[in-house]
Amino acid sequence: ENLSLCLLCAAAMANLTSAGGVVALLREPESELKIFALQRLDAMVDDFWAEISDSVNLMEMLWEDDTFPRRELAALIASKVYYHLGSLDDSLTYALNAGKEFDVHSKSLYTSTILAKAIDKYTEMKTAQHDGVDHIINPFLESIVNRMFQRCFDSKAHKQAAGIALETRRIDILRRAVLESGSSADMLPYVFEVVMTIVNNHSFRNEVLRVIAELYAKVPNPDHLSICQCYIVLEDAASVFDVLVRLVESNQTLMAYQVAFDLYERATQQFLLAVRSSITSASEGETPRINKTVADHLNEILIGDLTLKLETEFLSRNNHADLAILKAIKDSIHRNSVCGSALIMANSLMYAGTTNDVFLRTNGEWVMSINNWAKFNTVASLGVIHRGHVSQALNVLSPYLPKDGVAGSPYETGGGLYALGLLAANHGARVSGYLFTALKAAQVETVQHGGCLGLGLAAMATRNQEMYDHLRNLLHFDSAVCGEAAALAMGLIMLGTANKQVINDMRQYTIDTQHEKIIRGLSVGIALVNYAVRDQADELIDSLLKDQDAIMRVSGCHTIAMAYAGTNENRVISKLLHKAVSDVNDDVRRAAVTAIGFLLFRTPDHVPGVVSLLCESFNPHVRYGSCMALGISCASSGLKEAIALVEPMTQDSVAFVRQGAMIALAMIMIQQPNSHPKSDSTRKLFLKVLMDKHEDVLARFGAIVAMGLLEAGGRNVTISLSRDHGHMDMQTVVGLLVFTQFWFWFPLNHFISLALKPTAVMCVNKDLQPPVLEVRSDCAPSTFAYPPPFEIPKEKVREKVSTAVLSISNKARKPAKEGESEDAMNVDKPEAKAAAPAAEAPAPEPTFSLLKNPARVVAAQLSKIKFPENSRYTPVRKGPLGNGVVVVQDSRPEEKEELIDITSDAPVDTGAAGAAEKEPAPPAAFEFDPSLDE
Repeated sequence: ENLSLCLLCAAAMANLTSAGGVVALLREPESELKIFALQRLDAMVDDFWAEISDSVNLMEMLWEDDTFPRRELAALIASKVYYHLGSLDDSLTYALNAGKEFDVHSKSLYTSTILAKAIDKYTEMKTAQHDGVDHIINPFLESIVNRMFQRCFDSKAHKQAAGIALETRRIDILRRAVLESGSSADMLPYVFEVVMTIVNNHSFRNEVLRVIAELYAKVPNPDHLSICQCYIVLEDAASVFDVLVRLVESNQTLMAYQVAFDLYERATQQFLLAVRSSITSASEGETPRINKTVADHLNEILIGDLTLKLETEFLSRNNHADLAILKAIKDSIHRNSVCGSALIMANSLMYAGTTNDVFLRTNGEWVMSINNWAKFNTVASLGVIHRGHVSQALNVLSPYLPKDGVAGSPYETGGGLYALGLLAANHGARVSGYLFTALKAAQVETVQHGGCLGLGLAAMATRNQEMYDHLRNLLHFDSAVCGEAAALAMGLIMLGTANKQVINDMRQYTIDTQHEKIIRGLSVGIALVNYAVRDQADELIDSLLKDQDAIMRVSGCHTIAMAYAGTNENRVISKLLHKAVSDVNDDVRRAAVTAIGFLLFRTPDHVPGVVSLLCESFNPHVRYGSCMALGISCASSGLKEAIALVEPMTQDSVAFVRQGAMIALAMIMIQQPNSHPKSDSTRKLFLKVLMDKHEDVLARFGAIVAMGLLEAGGRNVTISLSRDHGHMDMQTVVGLLVFTQFWFWFPLNHFISLALKPTAVMCVNKDLQPPVLEVRSDCAPSTFAYPPPFEIPKEKVREKVSTAVLSISNKARKPAKEGESEDAMNVDKPEAKAAAPAAEAPAPEPTFSLLKNPARVVAAQLSKIKFPENSRYTPVRKGPLGNGVVVVQDSRPEEKEELIDITSDAPVDTGAAGAAEKEPAPPAAFEFDPSLDE
């Protein structure tokens, strides 16, 4: 009877326009009718949810009835009704109660939304459990998440499963996703990148990195560099040493060398020192684990001597900086001190790392006229020019370094110490002791200022407690000049430690001192101490952003930039955007917008969308910060969307905004090929501004520095905040943060040299010597060729106007020729034109080129580089080549090798313009014969 009634109801409800009749069946006493009604409501709830919502209590009552056989279906319908009402928490609660009635495989919007809500809830509870909070997770919630994971595995979506596993703190699922992916070698780099980008919890990240290193070790032919990258983040030098030893013991010495080269590029000085100490100990004793020669080679690599020697050789031999630009700038600035400082900086950038100081030498009279802090800045620029030339550092800078019993200019001496630090930045094992001794002996605050900056650079991230204590004592002398540099150096030495005692010391002194310069130095120092610590700095960031002192709120923005660099963390980006539009202080707003660039550098495509409205702000400081954010995050990308935002601001009504726009534009366009649509116009813009004597001095400063950036390192360096495999470049991030402080203090502009990285592929053999070889570039040579030299516009010379001569005068002067009428009109006779030779058709450009070792290879060109077929040498590490040192294996060791000589000083190349203006050769020698005079 009930079945018949149901059939009659179904026939009657075939074309329903209302759910009232179906809802009424829920009030019937028979269970069959209620089940039938629920089944019909499940099919029609998406259309009639508004009408059904008035009776949602009936579904809730059926769910609460333990005797009702389909109570889960009632819970599912209640969940869908609450979903349409927008009450997602109630919807999730009833979806969990629905059990298996909730189909995770459904493709509906409801299912996707509830699954996302369930994962968020589960993530929140698992995160709280991981942090020590005692949470009991609903078994239905766990069941839904597990079914979601199973759905991912069934559909072979292993990367999605790994991503959700990381969010929900499920290490077991992460292991399963990697192992069942079928290609762990491809899956693990993805997991590592995700961990380094989105996992901000320090302890959980370390736990995951150990799992990744363990899984890497189980892969056939594992990527040893990736394993070591995990250990670098974990600060586990002992495990890195074990990797190197295993490679040497398994006759993979060349691979050990390659890993050591990569370690030098990525690890801190303290970490490398620990590895070197272990290697030295392992090569000594009666039963050494490592051969003495191999140990010496590894230590030579890890201390950086070989890499620096190869980079200096490459930059010196391939220097294509245009000296004519510097001459034109010098002729146009006259004696303007601001533009003079910009010229000094542009010169140091153009010849960074090339050891070519020809401009300073050939303009000695102009250089000698520079005084005081400008002299300090000029001497410091030598450290940028000779950067990396550590073996000859003391000889090169000896005229400016302190000498016993000789009292030189304090500005020259201070600049010399600063230059020594710039020259040996982040690899100062050989000079940090000298700098520390010189700093302790210094009595003049100018010398102390340079000594502090130099020591901080040379001892970066060494965590040397003795040096830190001395710098803190200098800080407490309360000298504005010395204290600012000491505070900055303290942050550099304790870089990335998140040491609470250090932070408390620095914050306390911001209260004790009245000097604004010292407080500014401490604000940056605090940020440096929190480099890459992520959630460990959250409490400090909240405290700084709420501080009454605007400089400390600036420090809060800098701390976010350092702690969360490259993370794309939406939570802290929201804080920065709030400060950018609401803070009452212009410096805070500018710093907040600039910090966004540090957070989003891994996804430069997203940055224009984030800052597009800020670029149109009425506040010029916000517009300036937008320029710097785009320049930092989109550095060397040539991104058209970023250029479209920055380029209009080069015509801004405010001079310092134009300055920031031109510097940012140069950072975006650095090392872009001549084929880039904005390459030529950008250079012409900078030339026009810097040559215009009526332009505002701040804008000219920006144009001069921007021109130096375009020519940086002889056109052989770039700016990149991340290296291969997504590893963040510490030097670049630190250098760019301190560089932005040139707003307050010009000498800090030299810190941008830390961000300049050679774009070279440098190959070495088993003896760590560079062999003569070639690599193939599968593109036309002109695609990534050096841009042509700039054409400096010349002033137009007025020509003398010739005197007009009337035709009647000519007639009067000369008689008419025979047979010619005097009244004949003077008509120019057409000249016979010589036949123009036929132009020869240009030869077609080859589709590839062979580059000699060491080869200039820009970032966009790396994917097209490979070793030629049948090449004698092959790289020991498989996969695409990257910039840096590449260890190669000789397939014909019985043949004699031809090596590149890097022991002697490389020939000085004055660049394209200098080559065109070489002095003529002296005349031949002759002997004077006195008898000829008679």
